[in-house]
Amino acid sequence: MFEERIQDFLQYLRFEKRYSQHTLTAYQTDLEQFRNFSLGDFDINDPSEITHFHIRTWLAGLKDDKQSARTINRKLSSLNSFYEQLLKKQLVEKNPVTQLHAQKLPERLPSFLKETETEMLLDELQFDEGFKGFTDRLICDLLYQTGMRRNELQQLKETDIEWSLRQIRLLGKGNKERLVPVSPELLLSLKDYIADKKKLEVYDKKYLLNLENGAQLYAGYIYRVVKRYLGIATTLQKKSPHVLRHTFATHLLNKGANIQAIKDLLGHSSLAATQIYTHNNIDKLKEIHKLNHPRG
Repeated sequence: MFEERIQDFLQYLRFEKRYSQHTLTAYQTDLEQFRNFSLGDFDINDPSEITHFHIRTWLAGLKDDKQSARTINRKLSSLNSFYEQLLKKQLVEKNPVTQLHAQKLPERLPSFLKETETEMLLDELQFDEGFKGFTDRLICDLLYQTGMRRNELQQLKETDIEWSLRQIRLLGKGNKERLVPVSPELLLSLKDYIADKKKLEVYDKKYLLNLENGAQLYAGYIYRVVKRYLGIATTLQKKSPHVLRHTFATHLLNKGANIQAIKDLLGHSSLAATQIYTHNNIDKLKEIHKLNHPRG
């Protein structure tokens, strides 16, 4: 019963919500973990028999296992979405998750590169020779210049580039489309890259960036490339593609961009997700005040 309901829910997320495989895997892991818990500890195999007491006991066990508050909240969110869908289909009478509260999260500001570090990454670092180096450079350049997510870069197609309008069309979370402007210099690099790609014996014509063997990029490759070159350009502890997305947003804000515009460029569904960047901007203003005000 539980497994059947989970599989139906995953099908809904895949075909109606059009969630990525990465997101589907996360939902499946969380829900199957709870199913195993309910079977093992309470011998319950029917989602309709679950109460907030059972879920609270599960969360307490996660906490005892030293799971982070962020991880626990994600699992609770997965379970909440699952029960909301069951409620809509009238397979349960109520959502037991609504009686529980999320864990309080420690404030964590996004990591981002200084402008000098970005210049080093994109203007001074020596990338590998040949097609591989060209691909690696464009991975870093596109992530920084557009603020796109790793999955959006992986799925980027040649047809997503609007050459005459100097912009790229991105398909984000929830299948939401947005347009991001790009520089003429980047467009020239992309034209050169496509010309070089056509010299490969075999290449994937659908996707913009390819591996040396012509195959589509995969998530692990993008992560390793960014980690490698950020390791040279910065001393930040975190070195992931999302750091370049954070850098894109922070640099725009520091140069005076409107927070609403940044929200639209990032593809955030609400302004609350974007407002975390204002903390970094406030820190910069405090630094400027301290250095320049007579009583700073």
